[in-house]
Amino acid sequence: MENNEQLTELLALDLGISITNRRPYAKEVFKWQDMDLLPHSSTDTLLCEIYEWNGRNWRTTNNNLIGYLFTGDQLNIIKNQLINVQKYPALIPDFEFTKESMIEYGLSLPSLFNIGVNGDIKNAKDFSVRVNGVTKSRITNIDSPGIEILRSFSEFTQNESKAYRKNIKFNFLSTSLFYAESVEINLEKDAEVNLDVSFQTQNVEVQANVDTDTKKNFVLKYTGNQAPFAAKFTKGKDFDIF
Repeated sequence: MENNEQLTELLALDLGISITNRRPYAKEVFKWQDMDLLPHSSTDTLLCEIYEWNGRNWRTTNNNLIGYLFTGDQLNIIKNQLINVQKYPALIPDFEFTKESMIEYGLSLPSLFNIGVNGDIKNAKDFSVRVNGVTKSRITNIDSPGIEILRSFSEFTQNESKAYRKNIKFNFLSTSLFYAESVEINLEKDAEVNLDVSFQTQNVEVQANVDTDTKKNFVLKYTGNQAPFAAKFTKGKDFDIF
């Protein structure tokens, strides 16, 4: 497997930028991989969830493609296959959300990593989230359940054209999901500034390297069933083209 240095060099070459003595920024990685932050996430977030794009933000429709394609026992079988789609190394370098990018993305960003923020990020001297060990699950046309989903999707577009146009054609499907093995939080602030971080500890191992009134550094390592933080979205009308 390529290491972080090699992957960073490849990213910089492909994007035509210079990266020296720093991690790639989230925006650079997202552009390189054609991925976006999820608007929310939980451990039951699945591939093929249907999202809307309003020109600025993603919003889930709370529907999944397989709910339109399958029923009964077959639906349960496909759902369980989606839950158990294997994750592989995403082959992207470890990267960083800076304070500026966190402000731009908003408070939804920390929550994607089970991080609670109490206070205004803008009041921090420095605040960053470093993302490590990214893995990826995806739908393909050569593995189950992708084979069955794509076959049924083709039939659905022809036999249920009205429902297809209304619910799927112009919306987006999550065709890849991205997960973090661990994240590192670095917070620096003045002592009088009311700003703190908290964590959901279920399936999270927390290592506190620094924890004072003015500086905090925590490493969160995720175990068990993880929640994805980002996705690759494919427009419904392009879903059957890989």
